Order: sequence, then C-alpha cells, then structure tokens
Amino acid sequence: MNMTTKKYLMISAVALIACGAVSVTTFALNAGKNEDGTFSEMFTQNEESQKQAATISNAQPVDLTEAAEISVHAVVHIKSTQLSKTKTVQEMPDIFDFFFGDGRGQQRQIQTQPRVGFGSGVIISEDGYIVTNNHVVEGADDITVRLNDEREFKGRLIGTDASSDLALVKIEGKGFPTLPIGDSDALKVGEWVLAVGNPFNLNSTVTAGIVSAKARSLTSTASDGKTASLQSFIQTDAAINQGNSGGALVNSRGQLVGINAMLYSPTGAYSGYGFAIPTTIMKKVVADLKTYGSVQRAVLGIAGRSIGTDITMDERQAEEIKKQAEELGVKEGVLVAEVTEGGAAAAAGLKANDVIIELGSKKTKNFNDLQEELAQHRPGDKITVKYIRDKKEHTTQITLKNSQGTTKVTKSADLDLLGAAFRELPDDLKKQLGVSYGLQVTGVTGGKMKEAGITKGFIILKANGESVKTTEELESIMKAASQSPEQVLFLSGIYPSGKRANFAVDLMQE
Repeated sequence: MNMTTKKYLMISAVALIACGAVSVTTFALNAGKNEDGTFSEMFTQNEESQKQAATISNAQPVDLTEAAEISVHAVVHIKSTQLSKTKTVQEMPDIFDFFFGDGRGQQRQIQTQPRVGFGSGVIISEDGYIVTNNHVVEGADDITVRLNDEREFKGRLIGTDASSDLALVKIEGKGFPTLPIGDSDALKVGEWVLAVGNPFNLNSTVTAGIVSAKARSLTSTASDGKTASLQSFIQTDAAINQGNSGGALVNSRGQLVGINAMLYSPTGAYSGYGFAIPTTIMKKVVADLKTYGSVQRAVLGIAGRSIGTDITMDERQAEEIKKQAEELGVKEGVLVAEVTEGGAAAAAGLKANDVIIELGSKKTKNFNDLQEELAQHRPGDKITVKYIRDKKEHTTQITLKNSQGTTKVTKSADLDLLGAAFRELPDDLKKQLGVSYGLQVTGVTGGKMKEAGITKGFIILKANGESVKTTEELESIMKAASQSPEQVLFLSGIYPSGKRANFAVDLMQE
C-alpha cells in the first residue's frame, strides 16, 4: 500500500466518523422534537431539576443549637424507688394438702428487694406538670425529680396509662422552664429532630437525627399484660438509649413533638431505631389524667383489618387480599370484619364488609390511622365517618362509646371516694385477733364505704382477693377495680370483736 492509498483510507475513516457523529446528533435532536417540528420541554425540565438540586445543595445546614438550648432546661431526670415490701405468696399444693389439707397449698410471706429505676421527663407547664413514660414510674413508692440546674424535688404521681405508656407527675413550685408543644401531625419524613434526655443523672444530653417513619406499628405489651392499644409511633434515627425514656423529641423550631418511649435493638443498645409517642396523643392522655385520673378511651365497636398487603404475608394471602380489595372497589382503608352489638358503629348503621376510608379529620389508609384518630377522642364525641359499601361512598355520624358501651366518664377511684380514714393495724390488735396484717377504718364520714354499710373499727384484710397492709396497697387495688367493667371493690375482714364481715363497695361514679 503506497502513501497515496494510506492517505485516502485515513481521510475516508475520518469522514465516516464525522458522519456518524452527525447522524447520532441529528437522531437525538429529532427525538426531542414535537410533531410540529419544535423541541420538547425535556431540556427545560432538566435545567429546572438542576437548578432545584443546586438550590438544595447550596442551602445552609439546619441549625439545631437554639432548639437544643430551649429543650435541655425543660427535660428532667427522674429517679423512681420501689421500697422493700412483705408479700404473701401462695405455694403450690403438695400431695399432703390434697389428702389432709384444703387442697390450696400453704401461704408464706416473702420480703421483696428494693428497686431503683431511672428515666427522663419533660416539663410541660410552669407550675410543674411533667410527662414521662409509665414504665419509668410504674410501682414507684418514691419519685425524685432533678432539673438540669441541679435542683431536686419530690414528685407526686397524678396518673398513669399503661396502654399508651404515658404518666403525669407533679412537682411543687412555679416558674419552671417548659417546652412549647408542637403538632406531631405536621412532621414530615426526613425532617430533622432532636432526642433530648436526662439519663443516669448526667444532666441533659442531645442527639440529632431525622424522622424515619410515622404511624409506625410495633408489637408491644402493656404492663397489665395486654397488648398496648397505642401502636402509632414516630420512628427516628436520633439515638435513644436506656435512661432517655420519657425524654423529649423536638423539632428544629424547639417544639415538643413526641415523648421518647423505646428503642428497637437486638442487643439492648441503640442500633438506629428509636420510637416516640406523638404529641397529638400525648395531649389528650395528659388532659384526661389531669382531669379524671384515668384516660377516657373511645372505641368504635368493630373488629377489622387494613386493606392492602405487607411483608409478613405470603403470596397466597397477598393475592387473596388484592382480589378482595378489587371486589370491594377500594385500594386502602379498614375493612370491617365484625360489628359489636350495642357499640358505636352498630348504632350508626355500619355493617360487616364496609370499608372505612375516613374517620373524623383523618384519612384511614390502615388500622394504625384509625387507632391514632380514635386516641384523640373521648366517649360521647361525635365524629364523621366515610365508608365504602357496594362500591359506593357513604357518610354518617357516629357517637363514640367507652368499652362498657356507654358515653359516661370513668374516673379513677382514690381514697377520697371512700369517705374514710385508715391506719395500719397496731401490734396489740394483731396479737389480740391472731392476724399478722390489716388496715383499720378509723372513721367514716360519707362516700362509698358508708353506702356499703362499713363502720368505724372494721379491719380490712383483703380487697378483691389481695392482702391489704397499707393505704397505698388499698388505693392501688381500688384504681385497678375502678377500671374494670364491674367497678366493684370486694372487702373482707374482721371487727375488733372478732366478727368477720364482707362488703361490696360500688365504685361507679356519676
């Protein structure tokens, strides 16, 4: 091949490459043209996206210093102490009890060990009301509250709610630092938040993260052994460790948006998942505890489940639910499987196979949304419900009821309700009557005890089957009884004369 031939081939190759480049460019430009020959908006849209991305990247980082400064002074350290107590336990019967005894086994007394727990709390009013978790103060005989400025106060328990894991504590004084309460419903996934706690008496500590999810459902058990009715948490990756329970979840504006409740971890230490109770629920629970001593919980009177699938379902279940949703003409909502007779939903005309799509002001995409909205209402409240029946949308108004099927307010019973005064049984009376414990009525001025026929001098040995030695034990049993459907306190005991007696005290309050 001579030089002329080589030069010709090189020129031809360059020409082909140039033609190819022109062809590719022409194809790309033609692909962006509309039918009238003008170019589409794709380049314009791309420029707008780039400008938006540039704006985000040039934005200043979120300044959380002011929110942290506001928060740390309102978050307190809580120490709860359970004193040593003498408890009567029933032993399992042996073969001799079956043949020669009463078959119930022997009773013996044991001395419990004192227990000390720590947690955090949030001051929500200048006169000293503090919100914390129920599990922080549950069973406490003594509560000590320490502020960020090292001042210490004795705490008084106003009320607790095991289902929502919230408690209200009061310290005496005025002018305490507080946190403004924000709207947890306005939180957005990805928004910056602070988790503020006062663990291990180290003064307030602050960690930062983002909202990872809302209305998160968890399988949890309340202290009464029942499944917790509140399963709508704010999930955050702000570090929440042991001792931070009851502390504050705060937005970038320094507003309280949640009460830190638990962490999810296979090891017991923080591993990226923390959960807080939303303030929309907290506000209602706190108001009820302050006003009534117990939470006024409204129920709809249905059994149901969410429409849709989740990762726990197998393919067959998912396919069945998808088919059912198509038949009902919905994509999301709460399917009513059963309507409780005499309940709120039945009175409003709801039926099985209806799909609730909106309750009150909240769209109910799933059962968690339904629970969260109900948690903000009391029995007697009237709310609007939208539902699908036969692929048509209907609207009705429902009057919510309590678990007993009424709209009455249920108040937590305390010793004032009994209208009596008490003292622990003195040793000389114990010896005289041959008993080892008891709580004596030293006066009856009125109230439920007088109505039941109880008079001065009566010695309470058992209340609802449990031994009673102190006023604290009696009050604890009363509170549990007042939340039961029967609301009756059964007392058994003895008079100084040796006469035994039993009484049924009606705790129902009008």
